[in-house]
Amino acid sequence: MRNELFSIGPATVTGYGLMIAIGILVCFFIADRRAKKYGLDPDVIFNVGYLSIIGGFISSKLFYIAMDLPNIIRNGLFWQSLISHGFIVYGGLIGGVFTAVAYLWIKKIPFLPYFDLAVPSMAVAQAIGRLGCLFAGCCYGRMTDSRFGIIFSGSSMAPNGIRLIPTQIISSLGNFAIMFALLWYAKRKPKTGRVGALYIILYAVGRFLVEYLRNDYRGSVGPLSVSQLISIIVLVPGVWLFIRAKNEEASKPAKDTD
Repeated sequence: MRNELFSIGPATVTGYGLMIAIGILVCFFIADRRAKKYGLDPDVIFNVGYLSIIGGFISSKLFYIAMDLPNIIRNGLFWQSLISHGFIVYGGLIGGVFTAVAYLWIKKIPFLPYFDLAVPSMAVAQAIGRLGCLFAGCCYGRMTDSRFGIIFSGSSMAPNGIRLIPTQIISSLGNFAIMFALLWYAKRKPKTGRVGALYIILYAVGRFLVEYLRNDYRGSVGPLSVSQLISIIVLVPGVWLFIRAKNEEASKPAKDTD
């Protein structure tokens, strides 16, 4: 894969950056179309989206620095880490969600309906963004003898000339699958909060499993990678939100049919 696609003056357009940009645009487009269908305000979607991108970008970078902090301090690489391409997806998701919660709370707008609306769009943005990882060679997999493995040449991140598990493609396909599952589930008109909860559950489980296939440095906590630990942590509120919605539905008084 060739990450540097072309240059415009001093600026270089990379495959990674292009896929991220396309993912964001598709995310906004789908959310806008679905907002009108579900009676939600498209302007709120765009405001939350722009702010969440900023919050997610900052949080993603902070997570990256925190994960590699001992090495950064030891080698005096703080400035380099700020301007490097290093980001943590989970950090971006967590930062983006907290930014959305804060904005909607200030505006006194319910969070869960917009969260339910946004998560299929978030999943497709992640799916397209993971293809950017394939261009860049980051988030690469373990060595494999499978004919489905991929071999990088000239990558500054992935090992070159070695057949690797295509974890970027697996992650991308997984996120596309999550998107379709969420869109299908949303059509069934579930209790408010359940679509968002299902996204959290599916992504956390999928990310936990894919981590076993990856071989890039992601930090570790005992036998788990940092991302696996975060997956377990975020899975808890996802399951709680899904069950809570079920309990609320079950606790409603039955209609009088007399």
